[in-house]
Amino acid sequence: MSECTHVPGLPRPEPPAVGDTCLGCQAAGSAYVHLRLCLQCGHVGCCDSSPERHASRHFEDTGHPVMRSFEPGESWRWCFADQTIV
Repeated sequence: MSECTHVPGLPRPEPPAVGDTCLGCQAAGSAYVHLRLCLQCGHVGCCDSSPERHASRHFEDTGHPVMRSFEPGESWRWCFADQTIV
């Protein structure tokens, strides 16, 4: 894993999740594959394998670059801006 320029600017501790599911999928009545947590604001969105891609859409809408898996037992992080695991 590498460090990108966005990681040092993340809030510490990480923000609490704003929910336990993808609210965008819930509102649309859509199913998701996996969940992602925005490490800037706590938004929970679905992964790019999901039909709606709400985590990527959140990055596009807000510019919040780093997320982590919100799946049990997973802790990896991804920087959308740098397109790398961090």
